[in-house]
This record gives sequence, C-alpha cells and structure tokens, in this order.
Amino acid sequence: MERWTRREDERLLTGKGRYVADIHVPGCLDAAFVRSKVAHGSLRSVDCAAARDVPGVVGAWSAADLPDLPPVPYTLLARLSTEEAVAGREWPALVKDRVRYPGEALAVVLGEDRYRAEDGAAEVTAVVDPLPAVVTPSAALDDSVRLFDGLSNTALRGEAGAPIDPAVWQDAAAVVEATYRQQLLMPSPMECRTILAVPEGDRLTVWSGHQMPHRLRRELAALLGWSADRIRVVVPDTGGAFGSKSAAFPEFVVVAYLAVTLGRPVRWIEDRLESMLVATRGRGQDQTVRLAADAEGRLLAYELTINADVGAYPHLGVGLPMQTAWMAPGAYTTPHVHATLRSVLTNTMVTYPYRGAGRPEAAIAIERTMDLLARRLGIDPIELRRRNFIPPDAFPYDTPTGRRYDSGNYAAALDLALETVGYEEWRTEQARRRSDPDALPLGIGVSCYVERSGGEPGGLHEFGSLEVHEDGTVTARCGAAPSGQGHETVFPALVAKTLGIPEAQVRLVEGDTDEQPEGLGSFASRSAQVDGAMFQQTAGLLVEQARERAARLWDLPVDKVAWADGSVHTTSGDSAVLGLAELVKATGPLRVESRYEAGMAFPFGAHVAVTEVDPDLGTVNVLRLVAVDDCGVVLNPTVVHGQAYGSAVQGIGQALYEGMTFDADGVPHLASGFLDYLLPTYTEIPPIEIKDTCTPSPSTPLGAKGAGESGCIGTPAAIVNAVADALRIADPDLLQMPLTPDSVWRAARALKHEEGVR
Repeated sequence: MERWTRREDERLLTGKGRYVADIHVPGCLDAAFVRSKVAHGSLRSVDCAAARDVPGVVGAWSAADLPDLPPVPYTLLARLSTEEAVAGREWPALVKDRVRYPGEALAVVLGEDRYRAEDGAAEVTAVVDPLPAVVTPSAALDDSVRLFDGLSNTALRGEAGAPIDPAVWQDAAAVVEATYRQQLLMPSPMECRTILAVPEGDRLTVWSGHQMPHRLRRELAALLGWSADRIRVVVPDTGGAFGSKSAAFPEFVVVAYLAVTLGRPVRWIEDRLESMLVATRGRGQDQTVRLAADAEGRLLAYELTINADVGAYPHLGVGLPMQTAWMAPGAYTTPHVHATLRSVLTNTMVTYPYRGAGRPEAAIAIERTMDLLARRLGIDPIELRRRNFIPPDAFPYDTPTGRRYDSGNYAAALDLALETVGYEEWRTEQARRRSDPDALPLGIGVSCYVERSGGEPGGLHEFGSLEVHEDGTVTARCGAAPSGQGHETVFPALVAKTLGIPEAQVRLVEGDTDEQPEGLGSFASRSAQVDGAMFQQTAGLLVEQARERAARLWDLPVDKVAWADGSVHTTSGDSAVLGLAELVKATGPLRVESRYEAGMAFPFGAHVAVTEVDPDLGTVNVLRLVAVDDCGVVLNPTVVHGQAYGSAVQGIGQALYEGMTFDADGVPHLASGFLDYLLPTYTEIPPIEIKDTCTPSPSTPLGAKGAGESGCIGTPAAIVNAVADALRIADPDLLQMPLTPDSVWRAARALKHEEGVR
C-alpha cells in the first residue's frame, strides 16, 4: 500500500504536542472534585469547612454554597435528547439532594495546584444515605427503584418500521429468536477530559480537548447568560476522543462558573480513575430479536426490541438508541422490519455516542442472528447472506426503518474478505480438526455491516474559509476540531490539489471559535464526507473569485480567464499569467467563506475472523482478522488504514475484553484501573489485514463516506460468530460479550452438559 507521512506526526510523536495540561497561565487554580462513593443515595450534608483551612486551598464549595450554579445543559443535536425526556429531570453540576451515579460530584475544591486541591478534597466530609441501585435496564424497567420521584425510569420510547403481521411469522419456514446483551463500554482515550477557563476582561477563553468547540461556546454562553461572542473556545492538540468529548459536562459547568465568579483562571484535568468512574459510557443495550425466512433462506421479517441503558440523566444520549433502530435491517432486503426501544435510566454515568454510536449494536444483533438462522436452515452462513444482500442496482435503497442507503456493493466486499482470509482453506482445516479429538476447535465468523456517517439531517453541514496571503500561502479554516484524524494532512492536501498548488503552501486552522466564527465539529465520521467536500467547494469559489478579479484587472470577460496550477491566465490573445501572490498584491486581500451541506452516507463492509478456542481453559485465540471496508473515495490511504486498524482493535476489545461490572451496590469494579477494565494491548492484537472496495457516494462531489468507525461495527460480531462456530453453539445466549475465559468455559461446559443429556 502506498503511504504518506502525516504532517502532525512529528510533533505528536516527539513530545512537542501542546495539550491543555501543557498550557501555563499565571495565577491558574486547579480543581479537584469530591465524588460520591455510592451509586444512589440521598444527600444529607456536605461540609467543606476543613478543606478551606488546608494550606494552598483557595476555596471549596458544595451545591449549597453556589445557589446560582447553572445545571448541565442538554442537547437536541442529532436527536440525542428531547425536551420531554429532560422535563423534571434536572442534572445538577454538583449534587443538590440526590446522588444518581457513582462518582457524581458532591463538591469542588480549588487549589494553587492540583496537589493542594486534592489535599483539600480529602478533608471534605459528606453524608449520603444509600438507596437501592439499578445498573441494568432490566433491573430499572419496573420502576420499583425510581431515579426521579414521580417519574418513570423509562425516559423515551421509540420505533422504526411498522409492526409485523403475525401471519408472517406463522407462515415462515424458519423463525429464530435470541437475546443479546451489549455491555457498557468506556471510550478510554489516551488523554482524559480537560478544560481551562481564563477570564480576560469581559471575555472568557476556554481551552479544552473537545470535538465541538462551537457547541461548547454556545452552551457555556447560555449557562452564563452571555452572548456567544464573549466566549472563545480553543482546542489544542487532543489525545483521542471517540465521541466522549463533545458535550458540556458537569465539571465544565463548575470550572467555567468559578472562573467567571472569581475572576481567575481555573483548570480541571481529569485523571484516569476519574475518567473510568465518571466519563461517558458507550453501548449498553439489552436486545431481543426474531428473524423469519422461507425455506430457501429468503428473509421475511426481522423484529428487534431494545431496552437501552442511557445512564442516570437523559440529557446527552436518551435518543441515541434510535440509531440502532434505524440501522436494524443491516445489509439485507428484509421486507418487514420493526424495531422498538425503551431508553431506561439507571444508576450509571450517562451513555453517550461512542465510536459507532448505535450502529455496532445493530450490526451485532442482525449478524449474530443471521448465523443462528443459517444453522437452523442448514445453509452456509456466507450463502445465506449472499441470497439476501441488497443488490447494487437497487440503490438508492429505502429500508423499512426509514433510511435511504446511498450506494453499495455488499457482495463485492464480502467476496474480497473471503478471498483475503482464505475461507475455503480454513473450512478444510476446520473439518480436519473436527475429526481429530485432540485438536483445538477452530471457528470462522463473518459480519457484514452498513453504517451511517456524516450525521443526521440538520447537522450535515460545515463552515469554512480560504484566505490567500501576499506571499501566496493559503490559510484554510473550518469548524472541525481534530483528535487524531489527520486533518492537518488531509485538508491542506485536498485544498492544494484543487487549487493546483504545493501542499506546503496551505496551512490549516481549526478548533478556534475566534478564527472560525461558525462550525459544527468532528463527530459521526464526517471529516472527509462533510469538511472535505466543504473545502473542495470553497476552493472552487476561490478559483472563481480569482478569475473575476483577473478579468477586471485585465479588462477581459471572465470567460477569457482560466485557472491552472495555482495561477490565472488569459485564454486568447497575448498570454498573461498571474500567480496567487501577484493577484493578491495587485487586487487586495482574497478570502472566500462557505457553508456546505452534504447528504447522509452509508459506508459498509465485511469482516471475517478465524478463532481457535480451548474449551478447557476458555481462551480465545484470534488467528486472523480481515476487514474489508468501503468508505467511498479514499482521500488519504494512510489515514483511512489507521482508522480502520484502530477501530478493529476497539472491536476486538468489545468482543473479548471490555465491559463494566458492578458490585452489589452498583459501584463499578475499577479500583485497580485498567487491571479491572481490560483493553487489548499489543500482545493481544492478532494479525489484522485491512482492505477496501470503493463505491462512491452520490451525496457529495468527493464521493467520500465516513471511515472512522468500521472496525467497532464489523469486528465484534465476526469474532463472536467465529467462537460460536468453533464450539458449535446454537444458543446465542450462552455467548454474551465480552467473551472472557470464564464465560467461554461456562458456555463450553453447558454445551457439553446438553450433549450428555441428549
């Protein structure tokens, strides 16, 4: 594969990056939060007096000490929340009377440095009367323990598609049913959440590793009762996000409020244990599925019921499970699809978009059930998928759940994945092992997925500008904010290619609300699809303005002036040429601004995993993983390859290692950090081969689709299907993620017991 060097890598990999924690501001105070040790309880009192006497502590406050402290805002962006769900359920920035998740902030202490702030926090005493805690949707659904008095724990109900006629199920040749638990995950970026609020006269400058600086500016301004132009948000280098850094969190509200109240800079750098305890969660669904087919394996109907854990407050992600409902059909031409959901409040931190955001949950449900149906019908799981794929000539394709898929060739992605992995050879090896009683079982699993990228209607646009300077350099500005996607490399290269100038002449500025007054940000795998297309459009506008200026300068019609290789030139008569620098010197500053709106796009792919399972130890060894993804036109193969690889590793984490567990009182088992919450490390990563097909999207002139979330969506089901295939487990309830050695051993033991009974 051809490789490119990313501009930002030298800085980031040699320790020259500048993160929020690296920013020195004279007189800055550091915040430490006092956190609840219980998951659910009535707050009786908080005493900060002793903390205020600790040397180096500037102040300590509970909610009672800050009666004007605003609550946490909620967002209607991408339909993640609703006013109805939030009504009567205030999320206080500091607990007022009721703790609703473990680690919820009871008080804040400001010190001259973090050490003194922590010393002060240790002196704060709080009395909380514990209440029963519910940490799964099934436990919370009956409302026997209510998080908000007088209100049901079910904060939202939704559906996609239409109810299915009972006759469809009755007349089907085969109907399979299953239940799945999509465990709660932690995004776990390298850098945890950060905020530094610096008062500057009548303005506030906020530094934060954030995905949506303009949203943060807007929400902080509303909380403070200010106009947005009084707040500047700057995003420096950011060490990963995966969706977890795009809101105004309780700690952000407290820091900004105290900075303004005290007139001093205040900073909060979340530490790792804090992040594990109170950063947002991902996934968290209990699912029930039913899938019907005729005797030839043609799908007839699919029903998905979702009980989703959205955490203690509905402000950030109560509508997120609708992504699962909308994407329920996957890659298949199922005539009848009906998905229903309940978003349920639990005594856990809020569930929020995490890499894939609802689409992994949809892909895992349908792809595991496709294997279950294949076993029931006695059809090879590959053949079952091929019989039901949406054909290439059916696009744009309207699904029964209301999505319009833009383009696709699902069979081509699957064929390439099977060819790459050597599917037939592995099936031969599997047969050999099954005839050898001493050989470890081998399994092959496949997962075909479709996802949505770019965002939802109303959030598919971006703002930007191009400015040409007298030396011929170009400054490109946009409303995005990078957290590892390679924007510094991809966007200048795109602008340079469109203008016909060297890449070195283009400089990117983003993540600064003063530099770019309007913007949406970086989320939903939208960088190439939306921001890239915006820059292409803006570069086209710049070319047209340059031609018009040159035409006036030369007293020619515009159609007699052309653009090539970064210069304007005449097309007839005496040849005249002006480069960008000369044009600006002759005609004045040249700047164009743009607002571009894209259509939704639907990337897709096929992932294949080969696993070896030791039933006596419960260990799973992934021998091979092949990921074939189609994100339309690829702007930079190196960046896309890195996104696919990293995402696949996170998919491995969900399948085999990651998952929140709780004690009897609802407190997570996180005392030892990443020894209690396992992530795949270098030694656990199997051979991964990344390939791609190209089906351009008609939704943007670039033809690009999102590329950042493929592995999280396609990999988990492939691995679980491979383990089920190795053990020949027909009951999917025996294998619930993560497939830890204990869970695999128990599944193998249960299977052996069933065979003994038969």
